[in-house]
Amino acid sequence: MPTFEESLKKLESIVEQMEKGELGLEESLKLFEEGVNLSTACKKELDEAEGKVQILIKQRDGSLSSEPFPVEDELRPSS
Repeated sequence: MPTFEESLKKLESIVEQMEKGELGLEESLKLFEEGVNLSTACKKELDEAEGKVQILIKQRDGSLSSEPFPVEDELRPSS
């Protein structure tokens, strides 16, 4: 699985390619789909990082401690 930085760099590359307007429809659609997937993965990682920061900041006694941040899928009850 690529790192956040690798995903972001690839997403930036896709945007640059699409902005040039030199791609055919099929290639544009393929890159658009890949970009949406990368964007979703990056957003998920950023949301998790934000949650971890909030957990660190919100300790009642004023101390900082790290706790595992529950992933959204872990919060949903199993069926």
